[in-house]
Amino acid sequence: MNDSSSINSLLEDLKNPDENIRQQATSELWRIWFHQKGAYGLELIERSQFLQQVGATTQAEELLTELIEDQPNFAEAWNRRAVLYYTLEEYEKAKDDCLEVIKLNRFHFGALHGLGLCYAALGNYRAAIQAFRKALEIQPYSLVNQKFILECTLRLSSIAND
Repeated sequence: MNDSSSINSLLEDLKNPDENIRQQATSELWRIWFHQKGAYGLELIERSQFLQQVGATTQAEELLTELIEDQPNFAEAWNRRAVLYYTLEEYEKAKDDCLEVIKLNRFHFGALHGLGLCYAALGNYRAAIQAFRKALEIQPYSLVNQKFILECTLRLSSIAND
């Protein structure tokens, strides 16, 4: 099975009613995405995550930015930097990086979820709902995306009722 047919098969498995099949597919897709650029890319992402965990966020950002400049089509590098920006509450930067991930990998449910979180943090609940719905198209059993759609819908209705 070539890469695209195995990825298509994994994407189909995300829609399977069996939770174990969905979890295995999710894990395997993350593994593929993290390993897209081989040991080199994986090592730098892991190093950036370690730096982030120990609070060295500036160094983590520099490392991810260098990786993106060196490998601009490495979707997971963009995604990891988006996560970093989100944790730093730099929601515009995180949103922009999520959009880059989705350009490179339209099935990246993590980036779609992250995009929804960014839009919600920025108060753009309609765009957040749209992003969470796109993530749900890929992972229809994702309770967290369903929950965020409900939360954003409630916020929209409370704004409309003010």
